Amino acid sequence: MAEPKLATCIVDDRSYPIEAGMFLYELEKPLYNQIKNEHHSATPKSFICDHHLLDYRIGRIDQMIHSDDLHNQRINRRLTKALQDDNYEVTDVNKILRDTQTFGERVSDAVARFGGSWTFILIFVAILVVWMFLNVTHLFGVKFDPYPFILLNLFLSCIAAIQAPIIMMSQNRSADRDRMDAENDFHVNLKSEHELRILHAKLDHLNQSQLPHALEVSRLQLEMLGEIRAEIERLRQEHERLNQSKEES
Repeated sequence: MAEPKLATCIVDDRSYPIEAGMFLYELEKPLYNQIKNEHHSATPKSFICDHHLLDYRIGRIDQMIHSDDLHNQRINRRLTKALQDDNYEVTDVNKILRDTQTFGERVSDAVARFGGSWTFILIFVAILVVWMFLNVTHLFGVKFDPYPFILLNLFLSCIAAIQAPIIMMSQNRSADRDRMDAENDFHVNLKSEHELRILHAKLDHLNQSQLPHALEVSRLQLEMLGEIRAEIERLRQEHERLNQSKEES
């Protein structure tokens, strides 16, 4: 029976069968670099036994898990800090304006609402028609503002002079509301953008690092399971050879 080929392990300088280990050029690059950093004399043709290779693979898995955990902690700290630093609370513009509204502002809003409605237009037109009808026809002997209705013109001018600044007061209120809405939207959008950037960084880390690391960990686990299975098979065969030798003797 031919003796198995032996190779010297780069870690403990002991001889092992070639089937009980791997050459470094057969390993993936990160694992090869890790062994190379610890053993500077290692070359691609250097040999490492399964026992020490298992230690390096476990160490590689721990290193990737630790690296991902540290990166996640940094991102979580950034997200927590962003949430703590941005203490702006969304304000209810309608409630603030309602609580700070004075009597004059309430009157101006009511006048603006009534002056810009069809009810006001119809009532005003009806008053004008009745006014002119009574003064033209002299119905019931009424003649308080004959044509060309000078008193009516004065009355309309007074209404316009009073109504214009009241409506402007209401428009100023609307401008304040729009300004507060815009400021509120700006802070909300700024806060949302900051948080989204951090979440995108976390997703990018998940896609670029954690998922490849998870796949690599799974591959290393499968390789270790395969080596364990091969070792069990080798021990079984060795056990069978020993039993066979005992029977022959």
